[in-house]
Amino acid sequence: MTRPSVLLLCLLMLLPVAAAARVAGPPEAWQQPGTVRDLAEIRRSGVLRVLVNQSRNSSGEVKGQAIGIEYHRLRALEQYLNRNARDGRSLTLKIIPKAKDQLLAALQRGEGDLVAPGELFGGKAGRDLSASAAIREHVPLLLVSRQGSRRYQRLEQLAGRSLALPAGSAAGEAIRVVNQQLAQRRMAPIVIEWVDPTLAVEDVLEMVQAGIYPMTAVEQPIAERWAKVLPKLRIERHLVLSNQGNMSWFMRRDASMLRASVDRFLKGYRSPADLDSAFQRTYRRLYKVHYPLNRGDRQRLEKVRPVLQRYAEQHEFDWLNLAALAFKESTLNPAARGASGATGLMQITPSAARSVGVGNIQNLDGNVQAGAKYLATIRRNFFASAQLNERERMAFVLAAYNLGPQRVQGLRAEARRRGLNPNQWFFQVERVAAEQVGMGVVSYVNSVNKYYLAYARERYLLEPQAQTAGRSR
Repeated sequence: MTRPSVLLLCLLMLLPVAAAARVAGPPEAWQQPGTVRDLAEIRRSGVLRVLVNQSRNSSGEVKGQAIGIEYHRLRALEQYLNRNARDGRSLTLKIIPKAKDQLLAALQRGEGDLVAPGELFGGKAGRDLSASAAIREHVPLLLVSRQGSRRYQRLEQLAGRSLALPAGSAAGEAIRVVNQQLAQRRMAPIVIEWVDPTLAVEDVLEMVQAGIYPMTAVEQPIAERWAKVLPKLRIERHLVLSNQGNMSWFMRRDASMLRASVDRFLKGYRSPADLDSAFQRTYRRLYKVHYPLNRGDRQRLEKVRPVLQRYAEQHEFDWLNLAALAFKESTLNPAARGASGATGLMQITPSAARSVGVGNIQNLDGNVQAGAKYLATIRRNFFASAQLNERERMAFVLAAYNLGPQRVQGLRAEARRRGLNPNQWFFQVERVAAEQVGMGVVSYVNSVNKYYLAYARERYLLEPQAQTAGRSR
């Protein structure tokens, strides 16, 4: 073989390695999956890494009280594994919260040893993954609507109607199957509105209760649990999208020892009789979002819209963010009076207004100016990092408006220490907030966010200049 030929052959042999080196992000199907840790290695490390659905329904603690449905099971698993440790070594759980639609991919990449979703997964888990023994078999996926809304007797009556689903919902696959059946009958499909990623299943249920979304679809046990704190929900037990799925945990297929131990644990586990008491006690007073666009609220919003838009533009905010905050603080009432001297539409205190150079907050113009300027100051001084996307940045600003910016920065530092994402408020830093200061600030940010999303769905109707511009083209 000639010398040039040898050189060319060597270069060709190197090409696949170079191509693989350029691949970034989650591994594709052809790439080597993450390292599998079975129970023996997990025990040697002393840590069982559990990937959990970041939904508050599935996982979470509030001031030391376990609230999430999976937390009880996972803590009981920890005790079970430690009781059965032959070498006397104890292990601890490392909880890793992620969005539901990211859990199985993270398990495949080796970022965790076990997935505890607390919900159904749509579709198949993948050849290299294995489901545990069923926690609950043949779980019905049901339609959930609001009391007083139109009732449907059959699924085909939903043709052409829309429902809201959070990312990763198993109902998406179930609706795809129903839509195939509707198509065979030449009927319009059910339209899925995939909601903003800041919303989990319980948030969608709250917005259905408020009338912001017309309906959703959810697993029956989740619907029944949240109906205890959202009394205006109506569970449509006769409208079953599917009942073929099992609620399970997931592991890598090669982790056979872990799978066997988990199956033995689940077979003998019984949920505590008072499992939902802390859940109801904690959440009953917090999920109170209202529909912000009924006739009276629309009229009030229209009256204050020019002022909100003026100062939002001046300080580079979306005016609907200011509107959502004002609705949460005062229900758009410029004469509102609150605690600690908070006043007006934005419920800003005289001291906060003075800190940004605004003296008179008794009139609408000064009140909105002070609120917008104070928010902009918080954003500039504490949350200006390019690492924050705009929805998360606004969430941090709102948390600081409610709690104080220094305290929020302290929560971010603690999140970073725990391995959570300090640049994500929703489901990450808010977990630390719930544990350390309670659900007040979490509920506050969530409520404003939901009002913003409700307004944003009807932005075109709320911005007359946009309609005028559209007609003039």
